[in-house]
Amino acid sequence: MSPKNSPLAAQADAGIDHAADYLKQGAHNALDKADELRQAAPAALSRAAAQMEDLTRRTLDRARQAGTQMREQAQRAGDATAGYVREEPMKAVLIAAAAGALAAGVFAWLSRSRDSRY
Repeated sequence: MSPKNSPLAAQADAGIDHAADYLKQGAHNALDKADELRQAAPAALSRAAAQMEDLTRRTLDRARQAGTQMREQAQRAGDATAGYVREEPMKAVLIAAAAGALAAGVFAWLSRSRDSRY
């Protein structure tokens, strides 16, 4: 009996053929999955782009609302200040002078402390 005709050689050949078939099937399955992913990618990217667009729109809407609220609050504060100045002009002048003196003092103190470091 020659080595090629032995039962062991036949089993080895069958095992090699089986392994080759298994690898071919695995490669085929991997290619199928890659095709599925390639086909699904545009839809996923489209959904992600739509979500980003929606998030951007909502963020801009909130920023506009916040800006509007800040303008309204500034307008109310300005109106209240103007009303207070009309009702109490002397107090308003004294408060403004005190605030200016305080700001000048803080500025002078900060300037001196910076000069002393260098």
